[in-house]
Amino acid sequence: MHFKLIAAFVEDSITDDIMDAARNAGATGCTVINNARGEGVRGGTSFFGLALASQRDVVLLLVEQHLSRHILEHIGEVGKFDEKPGTGIAVLLDVEDAVGVMHQAKELSEIVEEKL
Repeated sequence: MHFKLIAAFVEDSITDDIMDAARNAGATGCTVINNARGEGVRGGTSFFGLALASQRDVVLLLVEQHLSRHILEHIGEVGKFDEKPGTGIAVLLDVEDAVGVMHQAKELSEIVEEKL
């Protein structure tokens, strides 16, 4: 079984929506890293020298490769990443190998066979 890693960098206010969207699209779980910071094309704004930035989370999803594009597109739609600047971004990365996921292999095999 081959996997891909989806890393989504999102506003903390939509983290739960992104997690729900990923699960609805076929993801079997995720890891959330809180308190991330980032900056887009335009630099951050400040108020009397204090940075004004919304809180960000990193949502990591290890997903089966045949489901990866569908999950990526679905979380992008739910998060409105292309519609609203600054909402978030998601990237899809190849995973060479993974351990600790064999307990999900049977369930994922059944899901992938249905999709193919």
